[in-house]
Amino acid sequence: MLNSETSPTTDCESDPAVNVQSTPIGKGVFADREFRAHDVIGWITGKIHDDPEYGSEYCIDIGGTATLEPDAPFRFLNHCCEPNSQFTWDELEEDSDAIPEVYLLALRDIEAGEQLTIDYNWAADCAIPCHCGAETCRGWIVTLDEIDQLPAKKQQAR
Repeated sequence: MLNSETSPTTDCESDPAVNVQSTPIGKGVFADREFRAHDVIGWITGKIHDDPEYGSEYCIDIGGTATLEPDAPFRFLNHCCEPNSQFTWDELEEDSDAIPEVYLLALRDIEAGEQLTIDYNWAADCAIPCHCGAETCRGWIVTLDEIDQLPAKKQQAR
């Protein structure tokens, strides 16, 4: 459920609800104000690629063969096994060629100054070690549904 009192951020320059800062692992996105659970933090803009072979460190699967390569600031969202936000979009009709509008939604209350994080939910064959520090860290950046499918070499390193 979207919070109707929140106006979505479309550009961190024109509505500075978020900012990009340095973190120990690179860049990250931080809240400039408080967000309540279910608030829309911002709309995700970027380039749509309708190519099943396309991929990058930042692309978001938006269904079928389409991926979204997000623009800043949201391309710098970092992974956490206990994320405070998530990408979401409205479901479109099955035969629709329209591309869904993607937005970042707060999963819980977020304080000003807090880093915004998402769960990358990567497939087991793409998993890399996770160092998010969350109490329930899985040890790997991998979707929970595929953690048991990690290759044996990765399983031993757990």
